[in-house]
Amino acid sequence: MSKIPMIAIVDDDEGIRTSLSSLIRSLGYEVCTYESCVDFLRDPRDPQCMIADIQMPVMTGDEMQARLIASGRNFPIIFMTAFPTDSVRDRVMSAGALCYLSKPASGDDIIRCLKHALEGTALK
Repeated sequence: MSKIPMIAIVDDDEGIRTSLSSLIRSLGYEVCTYESCVDFLRDPRDPQCMIADIQMPVMTGDEMQARLIASGRNFPIIFMTAFPTDSVRDRVMSAGALCYLSKPASGDDIIRCLKHALEGTALK
């Protein structure tokens, strides 16, 4: 029996967490939501994939990515942001992020990124 993939959602916006959680559950995956990077980093469990906001109070998504890498926690990360910039996109993608999406991201784009993350394939 194969384990159902768990997807982590890290976003300070409750509406985003709720809508993403609903979408991901409808695809048959388990979901854990976190309202901050600090909350996620306290959880020792690693998801099969994470969807994270970039701009959050206390710690940004890209700062969390750096901490995860430094601690040896490695899993695909899909970043979403309402304030996309080339410099942040280049930084998170070169550090290994799978996708960098602008908010509001379409359900199709999120599903496409999740599919690649869970199959372990690169996006084209």
